[in-house]
Amino acid sequence: MAIQTQNPATGEVVKSFEAHSDAQVDEAIKASLAAHKILRDWSFEKRAKAMHKAAEILEDEAEAFGKIMTLEMGKTHKSAIAEAKKCAWVCRHYAENAEDYLADDVVKTDASESYRKYLPIGPVLAVMPWNYPFWQVMRFAAPALMAGNTGLLKHASNVPQCALAMEDIFKRAGFPDGAFKALLISGSKVERILRDDRVRAATLTGSEPAGASVASICGEEIKPTVLELGGSDPFIIMPSADIEKAVKVGTTARTQNNGQSCIAAKRFFVHADIYDDVKARFVKAFEALKIGDPMAEGTDIGPLVNKDAVETITKQVENAIKDGAKRVTGAEPIKGKGFYFKPGILEDIPASSDAYHEEIFGPVMLLFKVESLDEALEIANASPFGLGSSIWTTDKGEQDKAITRIEAGATFVNSMTSSDPRLPFGGVKHSGYGRELAAEGIHAFCNVKTVSIA
Repeated sequence: MAIQTQNPATGEVVKSFEAHSDAQVDEAIKASLAAHKILRDWSFEKRAKAMHKAAEILEDEAEAFGKIMTLEMGKTHKSAIAEAKKCAWVCRHYAENAEDYLADDVVKTDASESYRKYLPIGPVLAVMPWNYPFWQVMRFAAPALMAGNTGLLKHASNVPQCALAMEDIFKRAGFPDGAFKALLISGSKVERILRDDRVRAATLTGSEPAGASVASICGEEIKPTVLELGGSDPFIIMPSADIEKAVKVGTTARTQNNGQSCIAAKRFFVHADIYDDVKARFVKAFEALKIGDPMAEGTDIGPLVNKDAVETITKQVENAIKDGAKRVTGAEPIKGKGFYFKPGILEDIPASSDAYHEEIFGPVMLLFKVESLDEALEIANASPFGLGSSIWTTDKGEQDKAITRIEAGATFVNSMTSSDPRLPFGGVKHSGYGRELAAEGIHAFCNVKTVSIA
């Protein structure tokens, strides 16, 4: 894929970039290692000062950063501004909490003194996707830099200006030169970097094939990895739920980021006693969504990221209908300029259809009528994915059953799945392994050293 900015709202190629040469990549790795040797000796106070400055830049220039995001991948400008501000939050969180997260953990043994010590490991390669072009990166970068590691970013090739902007943020914030470097390279160049001895670990957010490839290479090189892959998250609505709120939140949960989110609610399981009412409400909510220019204030849904995304989702919908699913509303491409797709709902998806369990990475709700919570959980767990999940019920027993039985990295009760710097984030099964954010996120790329003093 060419490294370029293509405006999804128009299809126009706005700017193209020349890929970094192998020599330039080698210089970046060299600079990253040198920066690590400086940063690891900085006090937490000094690291925190720079990280707070990064947060300040993100907040003060959120509108400008938002415009870059919207231009490159099509999210609404208002949601892009919110993303930049959320990045400021994660920077501040680690600036304020990294020292506590990494404090020596004393353990009583036969030694006079013994404890766990958390130490940085060095340069980490981050392979990141386009859908949350700032947030996905910052939730890795903030803990990594506060731990004393450095970051090498291989961003998606369609968001190069986002990648370069984040490199500039950390440089302006006062981190050592090379502490965070954006690599403008194709996916075919990743293996060479992963096999470089100076690169100590990798993190990837993306597709299953990309995750499997990175994990395989790092396995051969004996390097740690964190993978956050796809999701086909269940959203369960039981009779005791606040239906009005569940529908309102569910609509957002399915269509956020133009429907292009790993943790978007994708499969909706509604109890038969309330199914018709809930379906009618969802239809009304979906048909009221305003589709249009992502820079316009009143727009709810902007374009999908590119032409391939429109074609892929259109084919998934068509195949599901051929298998016996019914189109309730929408779920079809919009003709004209740009890569627009009308949000929609499918129901009666047969178990034999791929749509029964696969991920549709766009604004298409898959609606299932269930007779019980047990049936909802059985179908929910039939998916190979296990990222997030949401259960809507006021029944404590149903809440507890969902929390313990849904195979996912997170279960949200009476709210939509989201990521929060204070809580660990990640999945199970084909949704990946390892955790980002909270203490787990900063520990992920640390040497947990045992210290024992006789």
